[in-house]
Amino acid sequence: MKAAAQFERGAMPRYIENFPEPLPRSDDEIGMSVKAAALKHFDRSRASGKHYSAAGNISEARVIGGDGVGVLEDGTRIYAIGVGGMIAERAVIEKDRMVPLPTGIDDATAAALPNAVIGSAMPLRFKAGMQGGETVLINGATGFTGKMAVQLAKYYGAKKIIATGRNRQSLEALLDLGADEILSTQTSDKDFVAQLRKIHHHTPFDIILDYLWGPTAELIFSALKGRGSFTPKTCLVSIGSVTGDKIQLSAEILRSVNLQLSGSGLGSWTREEVQKLFTEILPEMFELAAAGKLIIETVKVNLKDIEKLWEEEVPAGKRLVIVI
Repeated sequence: MKAAAQFERGAMPRYIENFPEPLPRSDDEIGMSVKAAALKHFDRSRASGKHYSAAGNISEARVIGGDGVGVLEDGTRIYAIGVGGMIAERAVIEKDRMVPLPTGIDDATAAALPNAVIGSAMPLRFKAGMQGGETVLINGATGFTGKMAVQLAKYYGAKKIIATGRNRQSLEALLDLGADEILSTQTSDKDFVAQLRKIHHHTPFDIILDYLWGPTAELIFSALKGRGSFTPKTCLVSIGSVTGDKIQLSAEILRSVNLQLSGSGLGSWTREEVQKLFTEILPEMFELAAAGKLIIETVKVNLKDIEKLWEEEVPAGKRLVIVI
């Protein structure tokens, strides 16, 4: 079968036309024909060995990609997470890690959607316990997952959504997706903190979704710092670390504000929450996308071009999808 295979950790995947076809190893697994798979930062990070979930060494060639859209033997179109790699003509999946797709959603959109939903709906629902009428700050909202977070915060009933990002044009586009206010991270640190404090004073942040970490997270914590009086409860959820994996956090900040700090990623969810992802959240999101109620932008490329596009960056807010 045709596949994008990696022969050693950190190496560029190669397009292979005669890669061995994977076979189910138990009754809990089933084979599928793959039609499309998104290529995400997560996939590149795992392939390089830099992501915390990438353990051990590759002793033999492996297919890259963790999830995708395809067809079962009976013709059912599904989204699924693979037992092995997914950027290939065939893949093996676990039967309880797949979701039937509704009519009206194309393969590329269905392949691109889930990772962004995992990075936005899971922290909103399970880490922050979002309720309607809350104010949500999204730090780093101009990326693909950040754009989804704006839309889902609006869908879940946010009273006010504030979005931050570097690109002014991309920020302004978020106003059409549901953001009420936008802040550029390209301003001075002093001005950025002052703007955050002003907004927080009038409409306190109930939830902060952070996709950047690094310097901007430190500035957000500075803006939240209390002065010895009662403070509203704020839940900050770390989801990504685009601008840095480590920060300096003053103990005074933690003691001066009613702050709940958590993370959302592999290993942070319960089995029950992951089950709800497949049985409730993803089916609902696929239906919304099929009805045109979620804006999802993709860049489609052919599997045979994997070596050309591996290091390429797609336009901000779009997802690269490999068509097979």
